[in-house]
Amino acid sequence: MATSENQKRTNGNSMKKTRIYPYRPLLETPEVDTSIKTEYGTFCKELGDILCMTDDRIWTCGYNNDSMRLYNIQGDLLQTVHAKYNDEPADIALTQEGKLLYTDFRDRSINVVLGANIQPLFTLQGWRPRGMCSTSAGGLLVIMDSDDFEETKVVRYDGSTEQQCIQFDNQGQSLYSSGGNKYISENRNKDVCVADFLARAVVVVDRDGGFRFKYPESSLNIKGFYPAGIATDSEGCILTSDSNNHCVHILDQDGFLRSRITICLYTPWGLSLDSRDNLFVGEWKTGIVKKIQYYK
Repeated sequence: MATSENQKRTNGNSMKKTRIYPYRPLLETPEVDTSIKTEYGTFCKELGDILCMTDDRIWTCGYNNDSMRLYNIQGDLLQTVHAKYNDEPADIALTQEGKLLYTDFRDRSINVVLGANIQPLFTLQGWRPRGMCSTSAGGLLVIMDSDDFEETKVVRYDGSTEQQCIQFDNQGQSLYSSGGNKYISENRNKDVCVADFLARAVVVVDRDGGFRFKYPESSLNIKGFYPAGIATDSEGCILTSDSNNHCVHILDQDGFLRSRITICLYTPWGLSLDSRDNLFVGEWKTGIVKKIQYYK
């Protein structure tokens, strides 16, 4: 159930204050519009990330599974793409032209699906890609682990050319935990938002890589918070799935909690938004994708 929008709250660097939002109002009780049963959700074949290709077509990928599957809103399977070498896709994204990309953690590659063929866009050296998203400028943001799992960084690409590396804060401390699942999204203000599962935090930096905030701050003490998927909407809000507490947190672009979606969710994981800010939530254990309206 949504909470009051004009309430006292804190972020990582502020005293308690009251925020009045210029955003569209949220529904007091979000509504589940559609439930789509996918072929994931069995033991050792859990549903991972999801991605809206259009308002009525959703790409999916899963764990211990080499397939990426495209479903329509009615739940019909439209296309199946098998990753090369039977490897497990770590994450998926779309280019501005609508081509499907996926990260292959095992062989360190970013790949593009061209019809029935798969071609490597580029292969990393000494690093393994996890989460990935397309940017408004037509590039890619990729979060990756070093081969020894000692370091994690975000790299911005234009094609296969590295443009920026984001790894440390202004005190030289690592921004991200090493190892573990991580997903990434670019906000409309160009902030880079990462759901860091092992760190139990959403970490946000600005377009230049400067640290902005971490959610939740330690004083909020959200018990059992484990962020999985992440998405940003047209209002600049950041949505992250809390798989352990079976809800989705809605933050404003400065890291203040606006609301939590708790209705009819079980192990929410992958998140994606259509052009109307309808939220699609993939449930890790059940394999069900739910379409949820949360704005009035």
